[in-house]
Amino acid sequence: MLPKEILLKAYKLMMTARAMAEIYDANRQVCKYVHSTSRGHEAIQLATAFHLQPCDFVSPYYRDESMMLGMGYRPFEMMLQLLAKGGDPFTGGREYYNHPNIRREGFPGIIHQSSATGMQAIPTTGIAQGIQYREKEKLSDYPVPPVTICSLGDGSVTEGEVSEAFQFAVLHQLPIIYLVQDNDWGISVSSDEARTMDAYEFAAGFKGMERMRVDGSDFTASYSAMEAAIDHVRTNRSPILVHAKVPLLGHHTSGVRKEWYRTPEDLDKHGEKDPAPKLKVLLMSTYKVAAAELDKIEEEQKIFIQAEFDAAVASPDPDPATVSDHVYVPTPVTEEKGNRSPDGREKVVMVDAALHAVEELLQDHPEALFYGQDVGKRLGGVFREAATLADKFGDNRVFNMAIQEAYIIGSTVGMNAVGLKPIVEVQFADYIYPGLNQLVTEISKSCYLSCGKYPVSMILRVPIGAYGGGGPYHSGSVESTLATIKGIKIVYPSNAADIKGLMKAAFYDGNPVVMLEHKGLYWSKVPGTEDAKTIEPDRDYIIPLGKGNVVLEATQDAIDNGDSICIITYGMGVYWAKNAAKQYPGQVEVVDLRTIYPLDEALIYSTVKKHGKCIVLTEEQLRNSFCEALAGRIAQNCFRELDAPVQTIGALDLPAVPMNMGLEAAMLPSADKVAVRIGELLSW
Repeated sequence: MLPKEILLKAYKLMMTARAMAEIYDANRQVCKYVHSTSRGHEAIQLATAFHLQPCDFVSPYYRDESMMLGMGYRPFEMMLQLLAKGGDPFTGGREYYNHPNIRREGFPGIIHQSSATGMQAIPTTGIAQGIQYREKEKLSDYPVPPVTICSLGDGSVTEGEVSEAFQFAVLHQLPIIYLVQDNDWGISVSSDEARTMDAYEFAAGFKGMERMRVDGSDFTASYSAMEAAIDHVRTNRSPILVHAKVPLLGHHTSGVRKEWYRTPEDLDKHGEKDPAPKLKVLLMSTYKVAAAELDKIEEEQKIFIQAEFDAAVASPDPDPATVSDHVYVPTPVTEEKGNRSPDGREKVVMVDAALHAVEELLQDHPEALFYGQDVGKRLGGVFREAATLADKFGDNRVFNMAIQEAYIIGSTVGMNAVGLKPIVEVQFADYIYPGLNQLVTEISKSCYLSCGKYPVSMILRVPIGAYGGGGPYHSGSVESTLATIKGIKIVYPSNAADIKGLMKAAFYDGNPVVMLEHKGLYWSKVPGTEDAKTIEPDRDYIIPLGKGNVVLEATQDAIDNGDSICIITYGMGVYWAKNAAKQYPGQVEVVDLRTIYPLDEALIYSTVKKHGKCIVLTEEQLRNSFCEALAGRIAQNCFRELDAPVQTIGALDLPAVPMNMGLEAAMLPSADKVAVRIGELLSW
């Protein structure tokens, strides 16, 4: 038998959760932001919370308010989030109710929680991955082996990204518990019309995943089950799924009322399994607690919650001046440092400069690791961009991944939460799309919605671009897609020195950075790209993000005579522009952006104003591109100094890069095509 004190604590918090749900429903005009409550789920959530220790991590989902109460969070601070108040300790009024994140002494860690159901499985599994890494590398001496708990609804388990998380967890035997709360509903979709199996049955397909069923409405059964599950993970350091069957007593959310889609018979069926009356009967019958004592607890919680709610309602709203705070953490890299061109060294190709930058980072930082598809020992990357790294640093630090772009990208959130700095790779830009959900939903928003508590410091390497018949799925450009994502930074180097200096800056930046690395520049095999090879900088060389570079200057005479233009470009465009400029000696100035975001607008505008004529050049398809957006910005900011409309050059607006090299050439810009446009613009 469990101690009576534990059961009374659980009952008290069940009454707290009930009073909170009732007061929210009675004040719908005040509680105007969409929210859910834990009614029906209280037993399994409290049982889970009671077993957690400060070294643990947990990802509660949006219905897990009882789990928060069980960990010791005050209803008042939870209500501050409910009402989007400025004092909300989790997100500062930026997120929905019970979307917590916290770093608080004496409490388990909670990373940023999004509303995208099931998406938390990958970042949370990344935490367990990071804990395992720290244990293997002896980077931490935990007082108790930490566990990670990922809370999910049964309906969310059908998401493909949950499968990616399960697969990685069992393959690497990670210390994680997947707690699945199954109430038979996914908004108005019932379990029998959405899936042929529940989460327990589904998990049987993942070899190495322990499984457990429990009646999640029975507190004592839930307490024993979670005690066993957590003890299993602390001891065996391997994953387990707990499937808890629970009733849904409240609305799906305040905006989707239960009476809209559920029958009275269904509501009555769920009501019979209410955890609180079941626990009350147990306390009275087995533990001989008087009904009056339990009734008193209920009344005390109603009074307490009314006071907490009144205090939350009276709290101030966020200061509108803070709306742009915490998009990024401040970067420590603010100026170019180190020797860019040391004496006595040979030129290197871009791919080797990048490789050496990563190697030096791994040497200097035990918290750094590198993973992606085919980057391990046997191959070292399909472009040899990771050659020898696994041999030098071991399989725990440099390793292959399955074809799981979402996991590769999203796991970096959890790795960061435990103090690691991952460098990861998506093999081709064309295959970044399966990972965009994690990049947009989890990574880009984490710093902002956690008010700076959980920035994601990571590098995502992406080989990009077309050359030599790569075809429609290995030649694409994605910078415009990425540039629409707020909260990430995008780097696009065009030579060996820049890729090394920018790789170092990206690592130390403290924010998520996507490194776009043109395949056609890796070895300078494309005619006219020999300048991509440079002297390799020293290991301490670093270039701040957001600083462009003038790679070709026009003569002062041409500028003074109005016979000059400038080309703003990046990547392969740098070489098209420089080679085209040979036909117009001294008349063309070329700016290499080096980073798409942050963008060196000061250099761009000053250069355009100096020349009065401008071409923005990209490899991407032109329509609705970053290039066109930049041209519009230039027109707005340099209108008075322009002598001609801003010109744009890019690839033809086709759905993909064709395989045939003649067709490829017809689609893409080239030095000759750029030269024609230079001549036309100079004739204005």
